[in-house]
Amino acid sequence: MRIKEASKSSGLSTDTIRYYEKEGLLPPINRDRSGHRAFSLDNVQWMTVLYWLRKTGMPMRVMSRYAHLVHSGDHTIPQRVAILTEHRALLAARRAELDRCEEILTYKLSAYEDAEKGLHHGDNTNQDLER
Repeated sequence: MRIKEASKSSGLSTDTIRYYEKEGLLPPINRDRSGHRAFSLDNVQWMTVLYWLRKTGMPMRVMSRYAHLVHSGDHTIPQRVAILTEHRALLAARRAELDRCEEILTYKLSAYEDAEKGLHHGDNTNQDLER
């Protein structure tokens, strides 16, 4: 398939696909007789993985390292597992932080709803906000 189809299937923009190819995150892409990229299903599946890794906030340098390991063969599986395990732990910490952020917003919205109803908390409405 051509780059536009690969883009649609993987979720990556055509510019991102070209960038990832240039940076070595993609394996060599075959070309058709006209010289256009001819993406395989395996290519698109790999690009979809890259799409989701980036969505998780994985830094490009880590994605690059991970891609290099994937392209190097199965003997790198332990290192790949380590990268993904560490990244999963970072996601869990981010999720906990976001949950706390949501709690704070819910608390503040509730205080404003009470204020609009005439229930005044005074200047101490922030006392319950702990780190």
